[in-house]
Amino acid sequence: MCRVVDLKQAVLAKNDSAAHTLRAELTARGTTVVNLLSSPGSGKTALLERELGLARERGVPVAALTADLATENDAVRLARSGVPVKQVLTDGLCHLEAGMLGRHLDGWMPEDTRLLFVENVGNLVCPASYDLGETLRVVLASVTEGEDKPLKYPTAFGLAHLVVVTKTDIAQAVEFDEAAFRAHVQQVNPGVEVVLTSARGGEGAGILLDRALAVGAGGPVHAPVMAQQPPTHHHHDHHAEGHSHSAMVPAR
Repeated sequence: MCRVVDLKQAVLAKNDSAAHTLRAELTARGTTVVNLLSSPGSGKTALLERELGLARERGVPVAALTADLATENDAVRLARSGVPVKQVLTDGLCHLEAGMLGRHLDGWMPEDTRLLFVENVGNLVCPASYDLGETLRVVLASVTEGEDKPLKYPTAFGLAHLVVVTKTDIAQAVEFDEAAFRAHVQQVNPGVEVVLTSARGGEGAGILLDRALAVGAGGPVHAPVMAQQPPTHHHHDHHAEGHSHSAMVPAR
């Protein structure tokens, strides 16, 4: 048992070390990394496509890296924005890790990149425990996913620097209770900002871009209470994907 626990700790310690190094390198070159986490089908790609297009219109040097278990569909969509885009296929791995991200950025990302958006694998369990060296961690949830989503995935929402609600154009149709959702977010992450967006309807257009640029310019970043607590273990098995592992909440 001790050997298993030591191995679990070593995996996260190695990732945290790689994340620390990557964060320092990218900060030194003036690049702000935005890590986007959500469940599958939240509208993450649609929102990102819109924000990348706005960035190009404003002349902001941006790039995007998107991760999936299979297919390059999201990269094809994001490339329509006209900014540099790279697809990462994880071959069954349910999350990105800092070392993996660093290897894919090496020699690819343009030197003048001001913002790098990382679209993590659609999953609110594994990615929540892995620091990618990001400056801004954004968790998204659509109005169709239920107001109690933050309570069901407290680590993902509890470590977020910003929470984004998507698909607000259909909020009334699905009877989304905004007040209840906000209350649940505050329960796991007091003080975090919650913003409303609709890639189709245009609500909140550019808000993610604006928040990322503000942070890159030295603006304040929300400090989640959970990130200030001692690390805890979160065990998750993925038999369907052929692996199982445990992870700790990264300190920020």
